[in-house]
Amino acid sequence: MPAKIFSATNVGLNSHLIEVEADISASNPNFLIVGLPDAAVSEAKERVRSAIKNSDMLFPRTKITVNLAPADLKKFGPSFDLPIAIAILHCEKKGLKLNPEDQNALFIGELSLDGTVKPVNGILSIAASLKEWHLSRIYVPQENAAETALIKDLEIFPVGDLNQLVLHLKNKKVIKKFSGDPIFSFAQNNDFDLGEIKGQQQAKRALIITAAGYHNLLLQGPPGSGKTLLSRALASLLPPLSLTESLEVTKIYSLIGQLKKGEPLITHRPFRSPHHTSSGIALIGGGSFPRPGEITLAHRGILFLDEFPEFPRHVLENLRQPLEDGLVTVSRAQTSLTFPARFTMVAAMNPCPCGYLGDAAKECTCSAFSVEKYQKKISGPILDRIDLRINVPRLTENELTNKTIPENMAKIKEQIKIAQEKQFNRLKKYDLLYNSEMNYKLVECLCCLEPSGEKLIKEAIGKLQLSARGYHKILKIARTIADLDNSEKIKTEHLAESLQYR
Repeated sequence: MPAKIFSATNVGLNSHLIEVEADISASNPNFLIVGLPDAAVSEAKERVRSAIKNSDMLFPRTKITVNLAPADLKKFGPSFDLPIAIAILHCEKKGLKLNPEDQNALFIGELSLDGTVKPVNGILSIAASLKEWHLSRIYVPQENAAETALIKDLEIFPVGDLNQLVLHLKNKKVIKKFSGDPIFSFAQNNDFDLGEIKGQQQAKRALIITAAGYHNLLLQGPPGSGKTLLSRALASLLPPLSLTESLEVTKIYSLIGQLKKGEPLITHRPFRSPHHTSSGIALIGGGSFPRPGEITLAHRGILFLDEFPEFPRHVLENLRQPLEDGLVTVSRAQTSLTFPARFTMVAAMNPCPCGYLGDAAKECTCSAFSVEKYQKKISGPILDRIDLRINVPRLTENELTNKTIPENMAKIKEQIKIAQEKQFNRLKKYDLLYNSEMNYKLVECLCCLEPSGEKLIKEAIGKLQLSARGYHKILKIARTIADLDNSEKIKTEHLAESLQYR
């Protein structure tokens, strides 16, 4: 009689329930795995054979057929080792017998040759899908237990090795349910503090607005003016992730195996800084079987692009749709996957190839043609998607040598927190979090101006030749400035400040 065990696999960030069926027939010894397995799944035959033998159990000397259903879904990775082994042991005549609860349990884990159960990637997405599949019991590797426990109301059994699991299923030596309910710290750990940076008051103000509304920012200035330091200090202004945001980010990092040992939940906002030699696939995601790129790894955090014009233009053009929609869809012949990409982009660039165009202390040596060519590396559509653009000048002698006490950022952080609470209360019924996420309909509805403000924005549209997108971005920034000012209405001075960042 064939045996059936439940397991699961991830396709992108979505999990799929897999039925692992095993059948033993009196024929020449053979071991077949069918159901579109990849190389790692096919190699499970040798891992499972050795794990059963080295766990002091007999491996059947007959024909074994293992089917992974549904058969039309590609199966990846070594996480099917444990359910395959249990299915084989279960379908023997004098083999393992499962009680009704375990027949409706989910098994997942990679096996070493000695029977040790090793951790697998993507367990959080699978655990989050159990209720959807009407399952509540799951057997996972010990190192994955804390991560699985982030999803409440599950019966979690941490498995150390195959022999331990078999004894448990036979009711000879019961595995204790995982009862860990860790309390996670949501404090930020920042190496850069904006309050310790000298000068650059306008750039600091732009960073505060960026942090409050999660707007995109471009910093332009000569080498050594502090663009990179300012960008990295932005993380010190951002509030820690909420629990919902933490679970979103943790799912992504769990999928690609980048969770740190002992830290099952990511509580700090990601800060990704890819080099300008990165390919389009590295930035956006993709591959023969699509994986998340840097923009997805920066979800709910910061994507910092230093030396912005040095990125190949075709790579930067890939950012158009993610910057607008907050997600990216990667299509291949066999599949199409959608990854979240709700990030804040901060870019830094020099004004010209030598870096000193407009610098008061050092003369630019670039020709007009080379300056134009350099600046044209960034297309108009990409610039149009950047909310705030700031010039970061060289620090003066007095600013550099000033020994003043660093600014106390506690008041500013509290101001940002209050502004974000106002946004949340305003936007929660639309399932949004921040002003930058508003579409044009919400902008028209929630960003009403005074009569004097209406007159000012009409003049600005003509003088700045604003596109419809640029017009809406100015209103979004003005809404954030008003929130920082604890004002329900967008005043004319809020709009005026917003306009100067374009």
